[in-house]
This record gives sequence, C-alpha cells and structure tokens, in this order.
Amino acid sequence: MKVVKTPQGEPAMPSVEYVLRLYVAGSGLRSMHAVVNLRAICERYLKGSYQLEVIDLYQQPERAKSEQIIAIPTLVKELPLPVCRIIGDLSDADRVCDSLGIHSGRRPRGILP
Repeated sequence: MKVVKTPQGEPAMPSVEYVLRLYVAGSGLRSMHAVVNLRAICERYLKGSYQLEVIDLYQQPERAKSEQIIAIPTLVKELPLPVCRIIGDLSDADRVCDSLGIHSGRRPRGILP
C-alpha cells in the first residue's frame, strides 16, 4: 500500500493498490476484448493505483497449471484481499467492478462506464 501525503505534508488516507493478473490465450477475440475491457476499467476507476500483468498462456503454458487456470480469459485479483477470480471477456463493467471491490468513492453504483 502507498501512503499519499496531503499538500500540507500530512499522511492522507492510504491508497489501495490493486494487483491484477489477466490470463489470456494469444490474440483471439475473447482475449483481446478482455484486455481492452480491463484496461478501460482500470484507467477509469483505479488510475494510478493498480498493477496489471497480462499473461499469454500460449507463451507461458506452465503458468496455467501452477496458477490453476482452467478457463480463459481469467482475471485474478491478488490484492486487496480477498483474492478473487473472474472468468470471461470482462464486458460487464458493473459486475467486474463489484467483484474487484470498486465501490462508492471510486464509482457511482449502477452506472456503466
């Protein structure tokens, strides 16, 4: 977690650091939609407070077994806890945001991007 300082130099509320891994298979349509959709969500609601790693299982097939990935595309949120997994092209922004725990202060509830 990063601690942000106010202009007066006092510690502000710590910003939440999201650590995300998106597992895809090559440059297929579903994989590319998942990448584009997730990047749009992250830039809109988590700008400056996320790390995203896109893992192509065609390039790193051993990661599928070690990470227990059984369907693609799969998004894994490592932090903040709890860990969660979302399978699919991530086109339902409300559902993705709810699953990631992006609420009130970052996103008005019930409004699609």
